[in-house]
Amino acid sequence: MRPLLAAALLLTLTAATPDERALAPLAFEQVAPAGTKMPRFKVDAGWPTMPADLLLGQVSGVAVAPDDSVWVVHRPHSLTATDTGLAQSPPIAVCCKPAPPVVHFASDGRYLGGWGGPDGAPSVGGVNQWPASLHGIFVDAAGTVWFGGNGKDDHVVLNYRADGTFIRAFGQRGKTGGNDATDQLGNPSDVNHSDGMVLISDGYVNRRVIGYDARTNGYKGRWGAYARPPIAPTRQGAFDQSHAVDPSKIADPKAQTFADIVHCVVPTRDGHVYVCDRNNNRAQLFKRGKDGDLTFVRDLVIAGETGGTHTVTDIAFSPDPDQTYLYVADMMNGRIWILERKTHAVLGAIGRVGRQAGQFTWLHSIDTDSEGNIYATEVNTGRRVQKLVFTGIQ
Repeated sequence: MRPLLAAALLLTLTAATPDERALAPLAFEQVAPAGTKMPRFKVDAGWPTMPADLLLGQVSGVAVAPDDSVWVVHRPHSLTATDTGLAQSPPIAVCCKPAPPVVHFASDGRYLGGWGGPDGAPSVGGVNQWPASLHGIFVDAAGTVWFGGNGKDDHVVLNYRADGTFIRAFGQRGKTGGNDATDQLGNPSDVNHSDGMVLISDGYVNRRVIGYDARTNGYKGRWGAYARPPIAPTRQGAFDQSHAVDPSKIADPKAQTFADIVHCVVPTRDGHVYVCDRNNNRAQLFKRGKDGDLTFVRDLVIAGETGGTHTVTDIAFSPDPDQTYLYVADMMNGRIWILERKTHAVLGAIGRVGRQAGQFTWLHSIDTDSEGNIYATEVNTGRRVQKLVFTGIQ
């Protein structure tokens, strides 16, 4: 190795403690009447701390574990040779290498390690099941990690232990059977495992939510918009990011079917489920019955006239027992909307489009921890995860 590159490997990063890091203000727009109290945030510009030689690509999912540690999935393939000069053979720069696809951080931002990739994934019929482009992540009450993919042939959801040991899969890479298939998926975007059920937003090829029994892995049901049978046409061919900015895709918040990116599935503690219908600029709220069946409750339109990459990409909640506040990630407008969950009244929004701390480029996924902090990820050229520190109800 060249002397310059060898010396570069000796570099270390010293992590600042939270008290030493400056919290920067966020762009804020108040929608509710003056004097209305709502959650307030600042951004921790020093979070997280990456090892000196590792780099994240597009960060397509974030999930907070029961212990408040933070998991992300990212897309190493989105990095170029100029990003990863240290990984070239021979190395052509002093930094960097792609981080492992699944990365684990402490709540204070310390890097706890990572894993993932084809080498540790199962094969079915000689086909390795690791997704080409990771999408979404969820950590359940037992601390196991779930994610899917939206790349070519990524028709599978995988479940791993926290140490990277494979547990099980739903669907199979390279096989998709459309909205009526009960044992195959179509580019699943998000997954949730709770209350004995696995719910999957399915997603970039199909246009539905599908459910499985968490004990038996058996099929439980599938739902389209308004909890009707999913009849919308499936995507023909593999998804690529140019489809996300297709100007011909005009949002219809009253559409009778989901648009072609069903982007999240997020249950509440009180038996409801939100589904992100991203290209229609809405979420749909459902009630989950004792048997797991979904019943439509209402549409929730967010900035309904927005075009481009559209709005509703992910949903999270304040951590109080009633989950009083609802947070909605809006990709095109680069903001997180704050709503009162009981009434769905819009109170305000934080963030704006941009590349500085507290700004967002292709805002993608969000989650909250037990202290009320929000974690937000960015794809395309954003390629980062940020921590928005809860500073109180004001």
